[in-house]
Amino acid sequence: MRRVAVVTGASAGLGAEFARQLRQRGYALLLVARRADRLAAIDGEHWVADLSVESEVERLAAHLESRDDIALLVNNAGFGTQGRFAETALDAQMAMHRLHVLATVRLTRAVLPAMLRRGSGAVINVSSMAGFARSANNVSYCATKAWMNAFSEGLWLELQGTGVTVQALCPGFTYTEFHDVMGVDRAKHPRWMWLEAGFVVGESLRNLGRLYVVPDWKYQLFAALWTKLPAWLRLWAQLRRGR
Repeated sequence: MRRVAVVTGASAGLGAEFARQLRQRGYALLLVARRADRLAAIDGEHWVADLSVESEVERLAAHLESRDDIALLVNNAGFGTQGRFAETALDAQMAMHRLHVLATVRLTRAVLPAMLRRGSGAVINVSSMAGFARSANNVSYCATKAWMNAFSEGLWLELQGTGVTVQALCPGFTYTEFHDVMGVDRAKHPRWMWLEAGFVVGESLRNLGRLYVVPDWKYQLFAALWTKLPAWLRLWAQLRRGR
C-alpha cells in the first residue's frame, strides 16, 4: 500500500519544505493550504482550505477518515501576531486558537484510528521554542504552542507499543515567510540564532519516533536550562527582558 503524507500549511515555509523532503522519501502527498495558486506549484494532491474555519476543518477531517492510506500527518499550518493581547484584533487571536489547537485536535483524531488499526503511522505537530517560554506581546502564540507540546506529550504516552508515534517539532527562529508576514525585522536577532528550513525539516524526519525534536544544539541547551528554572525565576527573567 502506498504511503500518503498529509501536510497542512504546505504552500510555503516549513510546509513546502516538508512536502519536498517527504516526496524525496517516497511519500505520496496530500497538501493542504489556503492559497490554490501556491499549491499549484507543488506536486501532489491538493486540498484548498482555511483551517481556522471549523466547517473547512470538518470537511478535510471527514475526507481523512474515509481513507486508509495516511501514513503521516504534519500539523504545520499556523501564524503569529505581535502586540498586547487586549489591544490586538480579537478575530486574529481567535483564529490562531482555532488553527493551532482545534484543527490539530480534529485532524489528529481523524487519522489516528486507521493508523492504530494498521499498527503504523506518525503525527508531527509543528510547535515552537515559544512553547517552552511565555512572552509579552505574543500571548496567544506561546499559549497555543505550549498546548501543542502538552497535547503531543499526552498522545505519545498513550501510543506506546502501538507502532504509531507523535512528535512535537520545536524550532527556533527559522528562515521562512513566517516572520515576514508578522512584520518582524530579522535584523533584531543575530544571524547565529536563525536556522534553515531544510535543516529543521531534516531533523524532524530523521528523528521521527522521538517525542520532542529541538533542532540545533543552542536551542536544545536553552530548552533544557529554561524548563528547569522555577516558574518565578522564568517570569522575572521575562519581565527584565521586556524593560
